Amino acid sequence: MPYPSDTQLRTAPPIEGGLDAFARGFKTSCDSLGIARPFDPATLEQHKDFKDLLINFVFALQNLPATSHLPATLGPGTFRNDLRRFISVVDSEEFEIQRILPLLNAVLDAEADEIVWRKAYAVVVEPTPPPRPLPFVGQTPYLHTISSFVNSSEYRRYVDTVLKGELGSIYIDVQNFAEVFLGDINGVEATSAMIMRRCTEGDEPLYHTSSGWRDWPQSTQEKEVLLWLTRTVNLFREYLGESDLDHGSFEDRTILAQPSQPLQGSIASRKLDAAIVRHKQTQPQQRMHWSQVLVPGELKSNPDLDTISKTWCDLGRYVREVFTAQESRRYVLGFTLCGSIMRLWEFDRAGAIASEPFDIHQDALKFVSTFVGYLMMNDKQLGYDPSIKASPDNTRFIEITRNGNPERLILDELMKRSSCVAGRATTCWKAHREGSEGKEVLVVKESWQFPERDEEGALLKEALDRKVTNIARYYFHETVYFDGDPDDTRAGIRRGIDLSKAKFHQERSNTSTAQAGRKRSSTHLSSDAALPSTKRSCSNSRSNTGCSTIVQNRVHRRVIVQDYGKPLHKATSLSAMLAAMEGCLQGYQSLYTKTGLLHGDISIGNLLMNEKNGFLIDLDLAIREKRDRPSGAHGKTGTRAFMPIGQLLGDALSFVHGLESFFWVLFWICIHYNGPNDPGRVVKEFDEWNYISMEDLAKLKLGTVSDDDIFETTMAKFTEYHQPLKRWVGEWRRVIFPNGKIRRSDDQGLLSQMILILQDAQEALKPV
Repeated sequence: MPYPSDTQLRTAPPIEGGLDAFARGFKTSCDSLGIARPFDPATLEQHKDFKDLLINFVFALQNLPATSHLPATLGPGTFRNDLRRFISVVDSEEFEIQRILPLLNAVLDAEADEIVWRKAYAVVVEPTPPPRPLPFVGQTPYLHTISSFVNSSEYRRYVDTVLKGELGSIYIDVQNFAEVFLGDINGVEATSAMIMRRCTEGDEPLYHTSSGWRDWPQSTQEKEVLLWLTRTVNLFREYLGESDLDHGSFEDRTILAQPSQPLQGSIASRKLDAAIVRHKQTQPQQRMHWSQVLVPGELKSNPDLDTISKTWCDLGRYVREVFTAQESRRYVLGFTLCGSIMRLWEFDRAGAIASEPFDIHQDALKFVSTFVGYLMMNDKQLGYDPSIKASPDNTRFIEITRNGNPERLILDELMKRSSCVAGRATTCWKAHREGSEGKEVLVVKESWQFPERDEEGALLKEALDRKVTNIARYYFHETVYFDGDPDDTRAGIRRGIDLSKAKFHQERSNTSTAQAGRKRSSTHLSSDAALPSTKRSCSNSRSNTGCSTIVQNRVHRRVIVQDYGKPLHKATSLSAMLAAMEGCLQGYQSLYTKTGLLHGDISIGNLLMNEKNGFLIDLDLAIREKRDRPSGAHGKTGTRAFMPIGQLLGDALSFVHGLESFFWVLFWICIHYNGPNDPGRVVKEFDEWNYISMEDLAKLKLGTVSDDDIFETTMAKFTEYHQPLKRWVGEWRRVIFPNGKIRRSDDQGLLSQMILILQDAQEALKPV
């Protein structure tokens, strides 16, 4: 982190009484708002006026004489310029108050100047939010998912288009849905019957069989329906509390209905209509976090919108945020309410299924039992992973049996979480064996794989046995089991629910040529990107009942490796970064020559470095170069920004393709990162690489590298930190794309040329 030096701190003008006036005014304002120390971030988020106090705080800091003497965090200028820019960060909807509290407390406690300034630098350079790098594809049919986005704004108009294709297989009108997902809740039937009975009692019953729910709004506008739904569900909670029946965990559950209030925890501003959340009671201006959402819901005023894909996509967008914020979530339940027509939903890593619709007036008991079930469910029934456990002090851990011996692995830190609904949904934790604190570091990776694919753990073990260098070292792998059965989407989550009579919805495939954000006239979702044509016997139909389409399945797998590292762009110097890149190239070659495997996913998230060398991770998409047929998987998820041009155009994966991907990784780093402490930036013209069609992306990439002058213009957009690399990035371009053309055949000499260029650059850039 770019702290000022001790000398700079000693020579800076002292703070002395420069913040006394602010402190007095701040205390007066807090007293009037009823805010007391120690500060509770969740409580502070409820006070919109508190944000104004924080802005005044940053203004007060900015006006101190020391800020014009202390250096900027990056580049030329002073710290005063950083604070001026930081004011807009504090004023944004995405800013989380807890980020600035250590600095605020230091000032209010009159701590030493050095402590105040170090905390000020820490809060200014903290990433908001961090970038999310993730993987790529091969010649098995391509599945474009949101988890492939890198350095992206995640604008809704782009996300929605990709989300539709990602969801792929959607089955509606699934019979026995409620019985499968709500039927095993202890006491739900008796409790629902009791509440239904109370709703029909009295001279003016809340519900009447002839007229339905008494206070149901005639206009069915969103605001009025939300008010009705909130009152009704809260009444159910009240009845639950008064009963002697076993009513589960309802006391820490409530309904949230704040459609104009963005939730915390997402990159772009995201709101949702309604949800069952983990909280005792919600306040009108309280900002909830996506980690608290248990069951999201989408409301529409028109009953006809129940069968429109936009309704489902809106709900799917909420589900994506829930999955992203809750790393131990296996599946998410949800609901749509269009007018008085309700439908229940389940989203998992294979797609989504939905119940038959019902009218809440005509089937009031089903409406009651649904929300009573949501309130009473335990965590496993809500979709949380029971294999991730917690000790009394809230330390999370998993338990494995390795070489016949039980081991407990402590999950120290979440490293990476994919932002997607359907897909591999890779999640990685930094971990250690219980009792080995400080002696070893492990990485636990969980993902949902097609059962047809080779197991990544087996490939990593093969690499270890064959002494492949510069690849993450194998430690353990397994398929996760619950109650003696493998955890998968088809049997483990959906419990073998019959989809033969359900309606299968999809958009006609247009994913390879459609521009992101283009409006579509069809009202059904696409699975063309997810299913090979040979397995889509009903692929041209908008909505098919009893279709013979093969239902996708994904299996929950766990891989543990012994190497922990950081992304290459966090290297402490350019020379160190290039040395790590060289190590990754050597690992790519070693994997190929000793096992015949092509890595298949050279991307910014899969090239890491530690104190020893650079190394590769993630063999999820690795393939044997010589094979008779595709892997059999229905689709691949990956980082399109790093895909080689030939593969974007449909060429089979080859050794030289991986070498080209190394070029795109280095190019991307130079464009998006301004040093080891920079969280990364969004560059508009490259942001669209996440969304546009593969054909258009191939054209853009080829246009970028085909001409010397054009590429020179592009390199002018390198960040200041990476400007010194222009010469060697240009040399890489010339050997990888001879005469500005893509390579159609392997050249074993190319790797040697690339390494020599890297070594030349390392020598020239080596710190003096």
